[in-house]
Amino acid sequence: MQDRIREFVLTALAEMNYDVSEVTGDTDLGPAGLDLESLALADLSVQVEDEYGVKFDLDDMEGTALMTLDEFTKDVAARLASASATAGSAA
Repeated sequence: MQDRIREFVLTALAEMNYDVSEVTGDTDLGPAGLDLESLALADLSVQVEDEYGVKFDLDDMEGTALMTLDEFTKDVAARLASASATAGSAA
C-alpha cells in the first residue's frame, strides 16, 4: 500500500510542476528537499485526502514539511489502517 501511495504522491507532485526525477524516499518535502511551500503542502494533502479518504488537520501541515517522502507515505498508510480499523469496529 505504501508503494501505491508513494506513486500517487510523486504523480501529484509532478502535476504540480515539481521535478521529481531525483526524488528518493529520503527526500525532504520541505526546505531541505523539494521545498514545498505551505500552499503546495495543502494542495498535496487535499489530493491525498480525496484519493484515500484520510484527513489532515492544520497542525499536520507543519509536521508534513519536516517529513521525508517515505515518512509522509508511511503516515498516510497508518491513517488508512487506522480509519479501516475504526470502520471495521463500527460495523
